[in-house]
Amino acid sequence: MWTIAKLTFKEIVSKRIFLITMIMTAVFLILYGVAIHYAVKDWESFGASTVDQMMQQQLFSSQLLSIGLYFSSFIVALLTILSSVSAIASEIESHQIDTWLMRPITRTQFLLGKVIGLGGLLITYAALLFAGIIMLHQGIGGEVVSLDFSISQIASALATYMLQPLVLVTLGVMLSSRMTSLNAGIVLIILYGSAFIGGFVEQIGTIMEKGALVNIGIISSLIFPVDAMYRKMTVFLFETADNPVSLAQQGMFASASAPNNVMILYTIMYGCVALVLAITLFRKRDV
Repeated sequence: MWTIAKLTFKEIVSKRIFLITMIMTAVFLILYGVAIHYAVKDWESFGASTVDQMMQQQLFSSQLLSIGLYFSSFIVALLTILSSVSAIASEIESHQIDTWLMRPITRTQFLLGKVIGLGGLLITYAALLFAGIIMLHQGIGGEVVSLDFSISQIASALATYMLQPLVLVTLGVMLSSRMTSLNAGIVLIILYGSAFIGGFVEQIGTIMEKGALVNIGIISSLIFPVDAMYRKMTVFLFETADNPVSLAQQGMFASASAPNNVMILYTIMYGCVALVLAITLFRKRDV
């Protein structure tokens, strides 16, 4: 199992899609850093700040960080989807799995090795990207743009942020164990997009006090809890729960309807169920 995990790790790193993602990640971080640099430069040109200017500065700073975290989660999800949907299907399509299954290794060990290798790589990537966004915002921003975060806020937000690729990996491998890479990718992308649309609908419904819209968002979170984890991450980081000022500062990326802590447990169980289903489906599949 651990041999499969190591080989999976090396295989993903050697793929062109990983190299492209790393290049685009570097470009994203550079552009994000440049944006912060010029934001700081513009604010410093005002000289002494009035109360209104300081409030606008805080508003812009929070929104800038929220935008960075939102699009970074999209990058992580894209890499996770493209990597996980071919984990099993590509081995079957190329008949390379025949070589593996002839060795003294069970299908369960093979699949778990794939999940461990993929999960370890993508969780590490997500953690580094999250840290990069925070450090760029706090480091380049200085006293002008940086926000006051405690260690517990960052740790809680990071842990929740890393749950997103973990759920995507388990579900991606589950689909890959039954479908082709293309079909699994289409299904997972649709689920991912639907979850984020449902999340925005829920936020709008909460602000407008429309119960039907809120219920749509809750149902979409139960079907696919990735967006709920993103929203929970913003709650941990910005402490937006029951805080109208913080909600206003983040704008459209805020969490007006914050998932409770039970949703974290549900997400972990969701990933475990997806993993069990993946093992069951792979055992029954004729290769």
